Amino acid sequence: VQLQASGGGPVQAGESLRLSCAASSTTFSGYALGWFREGPSNLRELVAVASWTGGAVHYADSMKGRVTISRDRAENTVSLQINNVKPEDAATYYCAASWNVRWPPLWPKDYAFWGQGTQVTVSS
Repeated sequence: VQLQASGGGPVQAGESLRLSCAASSTTFSGYALGWFREGPSNLRELVAVASWTGGAVHYADSMKGRVTISRDRAENTVSLQINNVKPEDAATYYCAASWNVRWPPLWPKDYAFWGQGTQVTVSS
């Protein structure tokens, strides 16, 4: 069972960024899929999470209005779009899977599986 994140790299401030995460196994059925990021503080913070059906989504307050998470169950993928990228968005982004019964799963400890991370750098 693997999560493979992609789409990171350099981006100019003000541009948009789209990250994708592919799950290698259908055992993610029933799991919520989320995106975290880890910046210079080395704290891993939730950016957004989508429920198994994709019908419920949760965004970090700091990201609301600029970010959209979408899930394709047929393709077993979850994507994260960030608009109007800011320098503070520079971080390593991780996708993760949660079976936590509480919604939304907010903390890293709520997630059992993690992707390898994809790094985003922002130039102004």
